[in-house]
Amino acid sequence: MEILFEDNHIIAVNKKNSDIVQGDKTGDEPLSEKVKSYIKKKYNKPGEVYLGVTHRLDRPVSGAILFARTSKALTRLNEMFLKKEVQKTYWAIVKNRPQKDSDYLEHYIVRDQKKNKSFAYDKEVKNSKLAELSYRLIASADNYYLLEVDLLTGRHHQIRCQLTKIGCPIKGDLKYGFPRSNPDGGISLHSRKIELIHPVKKEKMNVIANPPKDPLWDYFLSILA
Repeated sequence: MEILFEDNHIIAVNKKNSDIVQGDKTGDEPLSEKVKSYIKKKYNKPGEVYLGVTHRLDRPVSGAILFARTSKALTRLNEMFLKKEVQKTYWAIVKNRPQKDSDYLEHYIVRDQKKNKSFAYDKEVKNSKLAELSYRLIASADNYYLLEVDLLTGRHHQIRCQLTKIGCPIKGDLKYGFPRSNPDGGISLHSRKIELIHPVKKEKMNVIANPPKDPLWDYFLSILA
C-alpha cells in the first residue's frame, strides 16, 4: 500500500484499481480496513483504530483518496467537501480525441440503481442531478489521448458518464462503451491530485498520486515530466 501523506489527523493513500473503498456485498477486504491495519501495526495501537471515510472512488478507478484519523478531522473534511473547498483532479485516457481540446461540460445525470450505471442528458429530466466538470487535453499518444479533468460536482460515475456522452469513453470501461477491458481489470481513470486546506493545521496541501505501472501510463508520465 502506497501512503501519499500521513499525520495525526489525516492519511492519504494511492488506491489500486482493484480496491474497494468500503465494504460491499462482494465481501472483499475494503481499503479502509487495510489502512486501519496499517495504522494499528505502525503505531502499535491497542483496540479499535478510528478511520473516517471522507469520499469514495469507484472500484476500477485508481489514485489519491483521503481518510480522516480523528472525528474532528472527519467533521471538518465533510464540511469542506460539502462546500466544494476540496479540489479533485483526475487523469483519463480516452481513445477518441474530443472535439474541443478543453471544455466545460454540463449534463443532467440519472442513476439507474439496478444497473449501477448513470446516464447523461443535455436537459433536465425526471430524477436527474446537475453534473459539471471541465477538462483539457494534456498529452497524446499514437492511439490515445490523456485528459485532465477537474470535477466540479460529485455524481455517481460522473466522469465516466459525461466523457462517454461526448464520444470519449475511458479506456477499459466496458460499462460505458469502451470495446475492450484493460488487462488488470481496472479502467484508465486516475485520481491524480487532491488540493485542500489541512482541516486542522490550516495549511495548503497538494496530494499527488502516480498512476498504476503500465506502458501507456508510463509513456504519458514521461512526456509530462
